Amino acid sequence: GFLLAEKCPTLPTTEFADVTAEMYALGTKLYYECDKGYARRSGQYSGIQCQSKQQVASWIYKEFECIDEKILLSTAPTMELDFTQKPERKTQSPAPQKRENLSEFDQKDFCGPPKTIPHASLSLNKQYYVGQVLHLKCQSGYDKRLPTSGTRRCKKVNGKIIWTSLDMRCTNDS
Repeated sequence: GFLLAEKCPTLPTTEFADVTAEMYALGTKLYYECDKGYARRSGQYSGIQCQSKQQVASWIYKEFECIDEKILLSTAPTMELDFTQKPERKTQSPAPQKRENLSEFDQKDFCGPPKTIPHASLSLNKQYYVGQVLHLKCQSGYDKRLPTSGTRRCKKVNGKIIWTSLDMRCTNDS
């Protein structure tokens, strides 16, 4: 089971900013969404989860791909999906991500950014846990005032869970 991570309050929205997370707490679930014009191959699961394997937090991926809808329509209904369980191949793990100034984070408890999947984007699930760090960056065209990016951290202060404040504003006034 998971250690019950304490949930953060809803993230205050920042106008005209994109949010990306750098670290995800154990137990975090994220879902891929296929881009417009692409569809998930049927029978596949779009969710991934951050879990602890051999004391290291890592993403558990299921087979998942987004296929061009035009191809998808033309190939249906060929179902040569083999559902017999094959032993998991141990693939060479990718080179560790460069971890600058994240020393305060324990790799045991946080996963880094998930891998990118062609024609898919991660739908940000809006549930974060204490210790979560989010990176906000002004969308292009709204970055007229410095700083144009910043981080917010979810932390516990005197028993209350809060988001640290953000010292950036994204505006398009010239």
